[in-house]
Amino acid sequence: MNPLQRTLLEKIGNDNGFEHIMASAPDGVMLASARHPNRVLLTLKHGAYHAIFHTNSVSLLPELQRNFAAQYEAQSFRLASEAALAGLLRRAASLSRALPNQAENDYQQAVLRELTALAPTLAGTEVERMVRQRLGQSKFRDAMLDYWGGACAVTGVALPAVLRASHAKPWAECASDAERLDVFNGLLLSANLDALFDRFLISFDEQGSMLLAPALAGIDLQPLGLAPGMKLRWLNPLHQPYLAQHRARLRQHRTDLV
Repeated sequence: MNPLQRTLLEKIGNDNGFEHIMASAPDGVMLASARHPNRVLLTLKHGAYHAIFHTNSVSLLPELQRNFAAQYEAQSFRLASEAALAGLLRRAASLSRALPNQAENDYQQAVLRELTALAPTLAGTEVERMVRQRLGQSKFRDAMLDYWGGACAVTGVALPAVLRASHAKPWAECASDAERLDVFNGLLLSANLDALFDRFLISFDEQGSMLLAPALAGIDLQPLGLAPGMKLRWLNPLHQPYLAQHRARLRQHRTDLV
């Protein structure tokens, strides 16, 4: 790999979420980021780009393999073009910011900064509780946008202004900040679906197909934005425990598929 090719790899990394050069060698470059803990080794061999991720996350590689299955081989992603490499790095950076426990770490740092600026007498008061909830909900939404690629988990609508970060296990019922900020404890949904999901009027089965609560029986579903066959665009096994709890809250013993 010549110096021009190495510079190109560094620029692609910098533009797509891996802005720091950790090491450079004749056959590759190791890149990292200040916004997440994951690293990637990029090489150029036989006219193709190769990316090997170094991560402690149990979720990153499975998520990337779903999106880039055809490019994955022997612990490495093989990309045929600069655009394809940029797309992989961009998705990896988004996931790295969203997956546990990076969202929680970002939240704790934001809380510390904001509480430090408050008067000491406000510690432990309603003001602190409101600060924590506001920052937590903001960080959760950011993580959900990153994880779902800025599009509704069901419809694929990619208009952030109408998307809501919906908790499967409600915020107030979560046992810890880790649960509240877990990207798998909820879905990114368009506003109409969020309202229904938040009220336990819709949920999703183990395969991601939409379920209806009994209160919707006999109601014209079209004005609610519901249609036959609606389902999640994908479903990670880590969603399952939260969705199981959510399904249990539906107000009927027997739930019908849309």
